[in-house]
Amino acid sequence: MDTPYQRFASGDLILRDELAIDRTLLANERTLLAYMRGGVTLFLAGVTFIHFSERDWFTLLGIACLPAAVAIVAVGTRRYRRMDRAIKIVRDRRPPAA
Repeated sequence: MDTPYQRFASGDLILRDELAIDRTLLANERTLLAYMRGGVTLFLAGVTFIHFSERDWFTLLGIACLPAAVAIVAVGTRRYRRMDRAIKIVRDRRPPAA
């Protein structure tokens, strides 16, 4: 069965492959930060809705934003950790740099 990552199994990575792993690491961290930014923004929006609301439905909207913000942060963290483990498996297979 051919997979896109089969060439990494041999441990003979060329510079292009090593740079691709580094780019993937940075992209993974950037994605985590985007999830965190989205969660914080949604949390602040919920607090603002609750604080400045004059109608009940607006308060309910603010209350609904708070657990959604926590869920976004949790999903982002989970996805980051899962991808980080997969990247480290590929990275650990390579021989030490000379």
